[in-house]
Amino acid sequence: MHSNRYTLMYAAAISVLTAIILALLSESLKPAQQANIALDKQINILRSVRLSNLKPEQAKDIFQNRVRAVVVNSRGEELADKSPDALVLKDEVNKPAAQRHLPLYIYTSEEGRKYYIIPTYGVGLWGPIWGYVALEDDFNTVYGATFDHKGETPGLGAEIAEAEFQEQFRGKKIMSESNTFVSVRVVKPTEQVDFGDEHRVDGISGGTITSRGTDAMLKNCIEPYLAYFEKQKSSLHPAGQ
Repeated sequence: MHSNRYTLMYAAAISVLTAIILALLSESLKPAQQANIALDKQINILRSVRLSNLKPEQAKDIFQNRVRAVVVNSRGEELADKSPDALVLKDEVNKPAAQRHLPLYIYTSEEGRKYYIIPTYGVGLWGPIWGYVALEDDFNTVYGATFDHKGETPGLGAEIAEAEFQEQFRGKKIMSESNTFVSVRVVKPTEQVDFGDEHRVDGISGGTITSRGTDAMLKNCIEPYLAYFEKQKSSLHPAGQ
């Protein structure tokens, strides 16, 4: 009996000690994990402005010196008391547009050109999809885009993460000639649509649901920024100039 009690007490003590050690180890690793998540985010943002194959230190330096992160709302106002790092994008995109806090990253190239990078988040076939869309300073032309996913099917929906799909977005327009919002539409190559090729990207063969999810994601995530873009156009390109 004494032997059994001792064994149980010893096992319980070892379990508690192991749990404490694991908790301490997890806490000690958190800063490094958070730093890696932040770096991965920075690298993906920079990919949307066609900066690829960057080393970690290069990405950090460019992001620190050439990217301004702001939060805006659907009325076009910058929210100085908000930080993009404090936002959970998947929560924001599910709110009505008028209630959203909208993160935006403004990249200035070495030549002084500004690009406006919109984070996007949506749902594919098997789970979340996300990405970044960079607009030129006409607030209409897509300069670049990058997308990723959690669990889409390899060779099908997972193709949104491949360069061949993403490069289709370059030069596409989000606004019509009459200045109404169209978005960049992801549709089947054979699908009959009422918008021109300047708004059209071919969906993924065999990845219909992921393509539709990407299409919906783009519309849902880009449109709330339009008021901000209109204000920026007015300040950057005053009427008559």
